Amino acid sequence: MTEPQLPHTVRELADDADLLPLWEAVHERLCAGTKPARIATITVSNMPAGGVAVLRNWLDTSTRRRRGNSAVSTAGNQTQVPLRELLDLFGLDPEHLPVIATLAVGRPLVNRALARAASATVREQLWAQVESDLGAVPRLARRICASGVAESDIEAIALQCQRLKAALITIDILRGSVAAPLTLAKLAHDCAGDPHAFDLDTLTGRRLVEAVAELLDEPEPTRPDAVRALLARVGILADRLSSSVLVLNLQASGNGIVDQRLRLGGGPLPLTLYDLTVHPPDLETTPLLVVENPSVLEAALAIGFTEPLACTSGHLRAVDHAFLQRALDCDVPLSYSGDLDRDGLIIAGQIRDLYGARIVGMNEEVVRQARSQPSTVPLSALPPTLPAELAGALMESGRAIFQENNVVLKTLFA
Repeated sequence: MTEPQLPHTVRELADDADLLPLWEAVHERLCAGTKPARIATITVSNMPAGGVAVLRNWLDTSTRRRRGNSAVSTAGNQTQVPLRELLDLFGLDPEHLPVIATLAVGRPLVNRALARAASATVREQLWAQVESDLGAVPRLARRICASGVAESDIEAIALQCQRLKAALITIDILRGSVAAPLTLAKLAHDCAGDPHAFDLDTLTGRRLVEAVAELLDEPEPTRPDAVRALLARVGILADRLSSSVLVLNLQASGNGIVDQRLRLGGGPLPLTLYDLTVHPPDLETTPLLVVENPSVLEAALAIGFTEPLACTSGHLRAVDHAFLQRALDCDVPLSYSGDLDRDGLIIAGQIRDLYGARIVGMNEEVVRQARSQPSTVPLSALPPTLPAELAGALMESGRAIFQENNVVLKTLFA
């Protein structure tokens, strides 16, 4: 069965460029949910003079012209058009309006009122799912609901909650049994089909930590080692072997496995988060210099440096925090030296503030002496808490100063 053919006047009205603002206004009203039959008169913005003239030519009768009353009135940039009269003139019904508006504007009609209602229904279903899936952690569920969600993210939030529900079920089983703990990657693989689904730098990973903190009725930790310790208490192990602190000439006095390994020495040794949490060594109280870059340990080996050294390799990770906290617990006097750039200065401030380390090789005198061997890397914005003398020397230099600089190395090994 073929569709009824449209009157030719529908296409003529839609194709008239001077009338485009009229059909755009009609299109907007229809998308807002107004029924075609309810649009008797419509206000049009920025109607061109040609369009006004065409409409008046069609709609103004001889009587109207004699009285000076046009059917199409204008005020400023607003034009009132008697739409129903226009349709009657061409023998068209209100039901032809959606076709004319769609043809003229070139966009399909979307009933926004219905779309909003449907979207609200979908959101209500999502919040019901969040509260159901996360029933064991109602505070987290309320936070997710209160944060709102864009329509494009509804499916992602629903999937995230499904994965968290599966993880919470697994954690509940682990806490009630003597089963061996699971790695975070194994938990993610089994609950989400993706070993990285709960990576701690993702939103789902952070929400897993929030959920565990709520289960244990503890505040959510902020330090990465504390985050991993929290997960370990419910049988989830994260990154215990994948990263390490590199140490050289570090001495220990205990009888544990890691203590014995440190006493054997023989060169740089890696200490993992597993070493530091399962077999924490009893460190001797000899002063320890912590540096940012492994190249400093290479330089120490080259000259036969015999004092204890440790390398955190940039910004602090969980293993770095665990190592520094262990040194603090063992009353080891700490010093720290990093690159004289934005990141290095930030790291130095963190280690000083958290662990009481003395900062060495990062003062204005080192900056001035290092100018004889400048780097080619421009200095980026400095931390606002930097002492004025050091900030002034660095800004005068205009270049980052790295630990590989001979002046820095000489200062550290003096």
